[in-house]
Amino acid sequence: MDTLSENWITENHIDFEYKKYMLLAYLQHVSGSFTENKLYPPLSELMKHYRSLTALRDNKKLFQESVPERMTSVDFRKFKIMYEKMMEDDMLMQEIENIILFSIPQFEKHLAEGKKIYDFIESKLKITTVGIMPLQQNEGYFFLSTTQSSDMRVYEYQVTLFENPDEKYRALCTQFICMYEKTLSNNYEFIKSDLVAQRKNLPNPATYSIEADLALPLEETFLPLAKRTLMKFVSHQI
Repeated sequence: MDTLSENWITENHIDFEYKKYMLLAYLQHVSGSFTENKLYPPLSELMKHYRSLTALRDNKKLFQESVPERMTSVDFRKFKIMYEKMMEDDMLMQEIENIILFSIPQFEKHLAEGKKIYDFIESKLKITTVGIMPLQQNEGYFFLSTTQSSDMRVYEYQVTLFENPDEKYRALCTQFICMYEKTLSNNYEFIKSDLVAQRKNLPNPATYSIEADLALPLEETFLPLAKRTLMKFVSHQI
């Protein structure tokens, strides 16, 4: 199973064994992707499902705590009054709770596996500036390459600031431009100069090289991690 829907717990049959089989099949697919160093979208999907599950668990607990109680008996020897909830879980709710309690540790295990791979790959990425950097670094280019290949991909990037009443956050918008072959004469500085000569919209662009010390799947791993690495680097400069 490649994916889980957002409402996988309550869709179709709400049965613990059925949902357990469904979840383990999905997580087996995730582990296979991780084995191939393919982190996205599995890692972000895992986190989304995990947050939904923990929210369900916590909200159910809050709901249970808010249900009124009624007195059932009095223990005069222990000076205790015994209460019971006026609403108890029926079988369906108990089945959902069993699914949630089984699933959360499974997601935690695979999230830890994905994070370990993420950290290892991130440690193999090297980001450097190319040429003279302008004061404004919220737009420019970045080059993607690996030490195993002479091919280099060029992307244009732009940092956009979003605001809402509660917070501000930045997003990195990227667009693939072209490919170059790395040679002694076709170095990073030459490629930057060539881009400036051909593309007049950025006369003095901030430019970065992001190189990986291992071969990586482009769309599933290299590009997403490179964008995160660039975003963290640029955020300290602007």
